[in-house]
Amino acid sequence: MDSMLESIGQGPVSPKALLSSGDLPQLEAAAAALATAGAVAPPSPAAAAAAAAGMRHVRSFVDCEEVLLQASLEDPKPTAAPQPRRADGLLEGGELRAVQEDEDEMAQVVIVCEPEGSSLMMGGLHPRGSLFERPVNIESAKAHHTNFRQARRRTTRGVLRDHGVRVLTVREILAHGVDEHMGARVALEDLAMATLTYQVGSPGVEGVVGSRGAAVRCRGCVGDDEAAVLPGGCSLCEVAEADRRYLADSYKREVIEHMSVTQLIDIILINPTVTLTPSGRDTGLTASYTFEPMSNLVYTRDQQITTCRGIVMGRLRSQQRFREVELMRFCFDKLGLPIIGQIEAPGFLEGGDFFPLGRDLAMVGVGLRSNVEAAQQLMERDLLGTRRLAVVRDDYDRHQDRMHLDCVFSALGGSCCLMLEEIMGESSPMRRLVDEYCRDPVTGRYRLARTAVEFASFMAAEGYSIIPISAPHQLAYACNVLNLGRSRIVSVHAPSARQIINHPRFKGDVRVIDFSSITSMYGAAHCASQVVMRVPAHLANRV
Repeated sequence: MDSMLESIGQGPVSPKALLSSGDLPQLEAAAAALATAGAVAPPSPAAAAAAAAGMRHVRSFVDCEEVLLQASLEDPKPTAAPQPRRADGLLEGGELRAVQEDEDEMAQVVIVCEPEGSSLMMGGLHPRGSLFERPVNIESAKAHHTNFRQARRRTTRGVLRDHGVRVLTVREILAHGVDEHMGARVALEDLAMATLTYQVGSPGVEGVVGSRGAAVRCRGCVGDDEAAVLPGGCSLCEVAEADRRYLADSYKREVIEHMSVTQLIDIILINPTVTLTPSGRDTGLTASYTFEPMSNLVYTRDQQITTCRGIVMGRLRSQQRFREVELMRFCFDKLGLPIIGQIEAPGFLEGGDFFPLGRDLAMVGVGLRSNVEAAQQLMERDLLGTRRLAVVRDDYDRHQDRMHLDCVFSALGGSCCLMLEEIMGESSPMRRLVDEYCRDPVTGRYRLARTAVEFASFMAAEGYSIIPISAPHQLAYACNVLNLGRSRIVSVHAPSARQIINHPRFKGDVRVIDFSSITSMYGAAHCASQVVMRVPAHLANRV
């Protein structure tokens, strides 16, 4: 972590020096200065390198540096003297906390993924097969997403950073420090190495060639000592001896070590398989290519949840999204954000089904995407940190248009919430039912307290005033809003934003953005963001 700090020293006193001095207040002031719009220092080496490589959103590198700086406070060199700790700034109990106790607490750090690059282009070739709602215009999507996140005091004002939120993008987390620090470079190469697959295809191979990890023997080599089976199904004897080195991991490593940072990131996001066929001429091998792109990574909500305890990695229902979880784990590890657990089979958990509503209550939706087994794991492994868990069951609907809880519900703060009108009421054929679990203060185990409580009735009993959303407005993502804290809402739907503002119990503000090119991929503001740090209410007056 110390090497990461070298890319942050932009002011008259470097953060590295401040760390060794143990002057935490001065260190925090230095970090705050980086975010001051009128006093931004010249770009760091990492940011300059990223700009030279075509990574345009340099502000995210400053945000990365701030988060890495904070994370380093818990990871000093072994020989360093213990650093003083304070409970504010999400430093609690002597370590950095990535926590989210309530959707209405002040957001500090949000992770997003830009809708650009080859992975999204490939997804756009067949929207339905890529889990998109409709065709997508990539240039328009990039513009809408830039406005959603972009830096303050630019020609195009951005929503998230206008509210003081540190916005980290997946691409820039991956690229951060790679050109300056060999450790970061090797880690990225290892990730690309695990993603890129070489395999051999041949007309003499029985079975289908091209599946990742397939292994069949060639007809001419069955029983032969030379019949070493290669990934994809061909035996070694079909490849000229001079060409065999080009199938080995050592050659793949050589290729990867010569790649630019941008190339490495593209490989990670498109998951390529190179099928090599012996040609007997020219270079001896002919290549064809297949890809498994991470076309849905723009929705960074789903791969994990952030609870009162910390970050819990999920398990996505769609097979084509499985690799997203490990990629996000890599990002959190690089940022120094602890992961406290991971959902395992047979559990499925997607972040759009989770809502934190304070230290007393969290909510998990189960149905089309997440399941009860995941909710049980959250309770049994004490990953929630709340006294109660409300499991919101979608027993009767289970429709793609309402795949997650955040498609039909959202918490606005101030005891207000949005809810799809069609799911409300005991007689609704689309109703949601709540099973409430309470944690025993003695044993620490959760036990079922109530079952099959109609969702709207449950929320009303919790003191919430429900703003009903019509079915047409729900299809326009009216419920999928992002709460940046203290009822500062980001919405993609103007009519429902007016409805929120006019509600007598809502005391916040709503900002409406054009997100139509992002919603074409089946999600809106809440789906496209993962808040990994909010200021807990009990610490808010100390920050």
